[in-house]
Amino acid sequence: MAAGSGRVRPLEGLTVVALEQAVAAPYCSSRLADAGARVIKIERPEGDFARGYDAAVNGLASYFVWLNRGKESLVADIKDPGDARLLHAVLAKADVFIQNLAPGAAARAGFGSDELRARYPRLVTVDVTGYGSGHAYSDMKAYDLLVQAESGLAEITGHPAGPGRVGVSVCDIACGMAAHSAVLEALIARGITGEGAKLEVSLFDGMADWMNVPLLYFEGTGRAPQRVGLAHPSICPYGAFPTRDGALVLLSIQNEREWVKFCAAFLRQPDLPSRPGFESNTARVANRPEVDAVVARVFSELSRDEAADRLRAAGTAYGFVNGLSDLVSHPALRRVTVETHAGPASIVAPPALRNGQAPVLGRVPGIGEHSEAIRREFAAA
Repeated sequence: MAAGSGRVRPLEGLTVVALEQAVAAPYCSSRLADAGARVIKIERPEGDFARGYDAAVNGLASYFVWLNRGKESLVADIKDPGDARLLHAVLAKADVFIQNLAPGAAARAGFGSDELRARYPRLVTVDVTGYGSGHAYSDMKAYDLLVQAESGLAEITGHPAGPGRVGVSVCDIACGMAAHSAVLEALIARGITGEGAKLEVSLFDGMADWMNVPLLYFEGTGRAPQRVGLAHPSICPYGAFPTRDGALVLLSIQNEREWVKFCAAFLRQPDLPSRPGFESNTARVANRPEVDAVVARVFSELSRDEAADRLRAAGTAYGFVNGLSDLVSHPALRRVTVETHAGPASIVAPPALRNGQAPVLGRVPGIGEHSEAIRREFAAA
């Protein structure tokens, strides 16, 4: 439990060794650290290459500050016999080992999951890869945007003019989330059986899971969902419309009851749902240009505030298409401060609250900040 916090840290007492870099594996281990686990991050002398992605946060990289709070940094070379002995001394007392090195690199250095599981039966090992194992893509290097393209995500994302990139590292994050939940399940199972587990999670599998709906739709209809920008490919009206004063408002109609009320209270055309091309969602999707034109005309006559008032009166779900400058001051945004060797940084708070409270987040380490202490601690092992 964090000193003076009065908050339960459910993974306190567990040790995680993270031979990690970039985003997916650090995402998983950062959540374990948030829950109280001791996370020992193994870095090269130059550090995790994500440290160099940018210098936006007091001279530190935004990705690194976000994903490495609460960890200890140990500089070590897994190919060096002395450092390898040190890591095995740590692993002998560890609960979880996470690695996302290039395919086969950990195994070649003697840190493959099969070898570690045989040596440390209670250890939960996690191999984070690009495409998984046992097929033609297994040895492929994989980064987030590559997997967005390979998984079909880019093909259904963006404007009709061409494929688009999701603006955050969504494949890395999906993989990290899946790895985190799998580790928690494995730890629960270990509490029952006494045995650890070998876990494998890939960026491709994480995103392929998220692609279930478009994939099943394609297999069932022979048609891929179309790129429609800020509209919805199978619901209408569901899209963004500009107001008289330049705001962009996104609205969503989910059923016929909402459509009828929207027509009466917002469009002020209560007879519209009875007109051909407007009578059902299927008809409206087929007649999207005319439906959107009717909706757009009304929005163009209203200010942002007037449109919001009418949408609330209609009980219509809506939101504003915000920029990052709007997110900074958004009333729903929760933030927390994390300490770094370059000074405090304000980051977005983790989404889950426990009894109304966010977790206490640990400090972001400098490169090798804990090397000396960790080497002393495990020197006699």
